[in-house]
Amino acid sequence: MSLYCGITRRRKSFWCCRLLSTYVTKTRYLSELKEDDDACKKAQQTGAFYLFHNLAPLLQKSEHQYLAPQHSLLASLQKPEMETELKGSFIGLRKALFQLNVKDASLLSTAQALLRWHDAHQFCSRSGQPTKKNVAGSKRVCPSNKIIYYPQMTPVVITLVSDGTRCLLARQSSFPKGMYSALAGFCDIGESLEEAVRREVAEEVGLEVERLQYSASQHWPFPNGALMIACHATVKPGQTEIQVDLRELEAAAWFSHDEVATALRKDNPYYQQQNGAFPFWLPPKFAIAHQLIKEWVEKPTCSILPA
Repeated sequence: MSLYCGITRRRKSFWCCRLLSTYVTKTRYLSELKEDDDACKKAQQTGAFYLFHNLAPLLQKSEHQYLAPQHSLLASLQKPEMETELKGSFIGLRKALFQLNVKDASLLSTAQALLRWHDAHQFCSRSGQPTKKNVAGSKRVCPSNKIIYYPQMTPVVITLVSDGTRCLLARQSSFPKGMYSALAGFCDIGESLEEAVRREVAEEVGLEVERLQYSASQHWPFPNGALMIACHATVKPGQTEIQVDLRELEAAAWFSHDEVATALRKDNPYYQQQNGAFPFWLPPKFAIAHQLIKEWVEKPTCSILPA
């Protein structure tokens, strides 16, 4: 038994070394930085930084894309001088998000959500005293009672409703002109995800969900940091008449498979405007709504579980 264990250990060690050199090593290092102030300070000396001003990241414009430069040193210049020196501008993330590459979009979204959380949690809810963040910014602590506060995300369900041959898309007045997306809404306290989906669909478009299936999830920085939980849902046969809640939505409609497939193939549709008209288009690839819609186009009759 001892000999067997020894051989197993050697083989496991070789396998673990390869594994620890990638994802596990990175994960454990990041965990150390979150908890060890000294280690984090040391890392900051050689780290690269995104710059923000009032929650807006410093970006550089390149044709129809934004670039997010990283800087090794933090300058102490005023905003106008910094923009001139670094050849960029502080631009609202909501405006620029879909014109960033996936890596920058993900990191900037996380950074902005964290900055916003710190700005809104500077005082202890129990003592009323100022809280103090650690070096990594992964938590805040009340010095008077040692209560630890961690950043939080709000769960949001985003649902693509279909009736078998069509999918239902909607738009809010805040959306860019011509863009339609899946239905979305915050989960209420005490609700399961399934209950939240059924309620949101009923509230926003007056339809009753028959079956649903989980798809994926995504962090979303707006309005205050949300966890988008994506689902597919079907409505009861013969009950497809839409009754839009105009307090929530500007419009909602059924779209055919061909209409949606054509919209998915468009490149930069927001810029393809002719004579002031805005064509029908869908959320860009970075958004989880795009993934939901793409899944439905590729497999519109996939099996869906009972709600």
